[in-house]
Formats: sequence, C-alpha cells, structure tokens
Amino acid sequence: MSAQKTTFTMNESFPMNAWYAAAWDVELKHKLLARTICNKPLVLFRKKDGTAVALEDACWHRLLPLSKGSLRGDTVVCGYHGLEYNSDGRCSYMPSQETINPSACVRSYPVIQKYRFIWVWMGDPALADEAKIPDMHWNDDPEWAGDGKLIEAKCNYRLIVDNLMDLTHETFVHSESIGDRNVAEAPFDVHYDAHTATVIRWMKGIDPPPFWHGQMNKKMKYDGLVDRWQIIKFQAPATVNIDVGVAIADTGAPEGDRSQGVNGYVLNTMTPSTNQTCYYFWAFVRNYNLKDQSNTTELVNGVTGIFAQDEEILEAQQQAINRNPNREFYNLNIDAGAMWARRLTDKMVAKENNG
Repeated sequence: MSAQKTTFTMNESFPMNAWYAAAWDVELKHKLLARTICNKPLVLFRKKDGTAVALEDACWHRLLPLSKGSLRGDTVVCGYHGLEYNSDGRCSYMPSQETINPSACVRSYPVIQKYRFIWVWMGDPALADEAKIPDMHWNDDPEWAGDGKLIEAKCNYRLIVDNLMDLTHETFVHSESIGDRNVAEAPFDVHYDAHTATVIRWMKGIDPPPFWHGQMNKKMKYDGLVDRWQIIKFQAPATVNIDVGVAIADTGAPEGDRSQGVNGYVLNTMTPSTNQTCYYFWAFVRNYNLKDQSNTTELVNGVTGIFAQDEEILEAQQQAINRNPNREFYNLNIDAGAMWARRLTDKMVAKENNG
C-alpha cells in the first residue's frame, strides 16, 4: 500500500440524512432530555403512551431552549412565556391571546426505538427509512446477553471510528487487558462495499491476553493456546460492530466452529454532537453464561476501564489536531479500514452537498 495522506480539520463533516442514536432506551422517560446532534439542539421525551418524540430545542417565540421548560401530559411548556407545543411541534397555546400565529411551530424529527437505542433522523424526513438503521440486533437478541454505556467524548466522532477500525492500538493502550504483540503483528484483510468496510484479523495459536483468558475460564477451565479473532464491520456513517473472541487452538474457529471458545460483540455507534464532541454509545454482549448477571456487570466494568483509556487518548489527539489545523498525516497499512470508513462517509456528505 503506497503512502497516502489524511487531512484532519477542526470541522470534520457529518451526513445529515442518517439515523443517529440519541439516547439509550432507558434514558428516555416522560421528562425533557436535551441533546445536541449534528450541531442542532434537540429536546426528547416519551409521551404518556411511551412513544418517543424529538423536537427542535428552541421556542418559536424567543428561542429559549424548550428543555428549560416542563412537560404537562404530552405538551411541552416553554419555561419563559408559557407557549405550549404538541408532540408534532405545533404551538397549541399562546399567553394573553386567542389567535395562534399559524407559523408558530418547532421542527419535529423522525424517531424510532430499535436495538435498545432511540434513533433520530436529522435530514430530509421523506428519506427516513427504518431499514437504514444500522444493524445492531445483538443488543436485544435473546441469544446474546450484555449491556453498555454512553460516553460523552470531547473529540470528533470520526476519531473514534478510526480508533475502532484499527485495533493494533490495543497492544500499546490496553496492554494489561486485551492487548498483546499479536494484535500489532498479525496479518489482516480489508473488504468494502458501497456502505460498509470490514477488517478481519485472526491470531492463531497464541497465548490469550488476560481479559480473554478470564472469559474463557467462565465457560471452561483452559490454560493453553487459543485462536483469537477480531472482525470489525463499519456501517456508514458511524457504527462499528466488532465480532471478537477466542477458542481452543486448532478446534475449527477460523472455519466457523466456535463451540470450543467464547464469543462477544463490541457494539459501537457514534453520534456527532458538535464538530469536536460526540455521543459514544457502546455495549458488550456475549453468547455464553447468558443468565449470569455478575458476568455482565464484570464485563461492563472491564470495558468501561478499557474505553476510558481510549477516551484519554482520543481527547488528547483532538487537542493536538486543534493546535495543528489542516495538518496532513501519512497513513500506514493498518489504517486501511479507517481510510475506507472515511471515504464512505465522505461520499454521503458529498452526495448531500451536491443535491
């Protein structure tokens, strides 16, 4: 692979015609929740019947954020002058007058609850097709168990995509848990199509790192060599699902038989908040010990610690980029997956900009 350059700027772009996770399903209640997505302030809430709603977070009258107001039934009441809005964003009451200005409304955004997330479509509502929601079905599949968290990261969302598409950093950032030299030295393959990019890495006949040795012993007592895999799939613009695990060496895992091992998925979807901040929703799910809540808690706590290390690195990287605007960086072979992810997202942005 010849040397190629990537330019990082302080204003990394994002597509608008896309579904973005706005909240975990358990976060959204019958109360007002403020979130900024794609530089647009939103107020979200559940109606009395549980339906999710997302409105522009700015009163038509004087632009006070509606999230500073209150929710009465399914009506949002502005906290400044008491204008009321229904769940479609239409003003239904103005103080001291009977006639309501017909232009009095705030934008309503398409919302769908799926895979344990509340998804919001930020672009043209006519294009808001549920089939375009990134596939994260493992998150509520009864054959898998797990949980996750939200990180409010102080970096551009594409820096997290880069981080997830190249896991060689595990060797250096996560050396005490999931990283070892095998990740940095093992060969890998990259595949892509119009909407996805996939990086496949197998590490055969290796000693398992501490994290995976511990998980293996949740299922079976074993201290020998393993075959380890990382299959990273990016779905434009900002979702990365990673098929991970280890199995007893030479028992057929590369050929598809993972019965002599443990398998997990690291589910990640990043939502741009501003140009330099994002919401990072992640979960770790597994297909073993499904009813063991202590295993779930242990994994969530463990992954939280791992991702805290990533968060520190990425925020420092964002600060360095800010100090060096429009700096060009050379890409290594290991950046192939991240480069394809960027190209796919860039194509989405270019398509919107060109009409």
